[in-house]
Amino acid sequence: MRRRAGESITIGEGIEIEVLEVSGTRVKLGIVAPDSVVIMRKETRITRDENLSAARSVEPRLISSLLRKLSR
Repeated sequence: MRRRAGESITIGEGIEIEVLEVSGTRVKLGIVAPDSVVIMRKETRITRDENLSAARSVEPRLISSLLRKLSR
């Protein structure tokens, strides 16, 4: 699907994605969605998921110990 600046697409009843600007290889998008819909860049989600996974692998006692040391 091709869209130009000022054109948009809709997803379902409540989500609209508008092409705001196209410049070279960059595209700026505007997204209108209900508050219940989380909008996040994919690379940000991947980094968050990796951080959560790494945090789960650390023993809770170690985290408590580190936090106590930081608070001194």
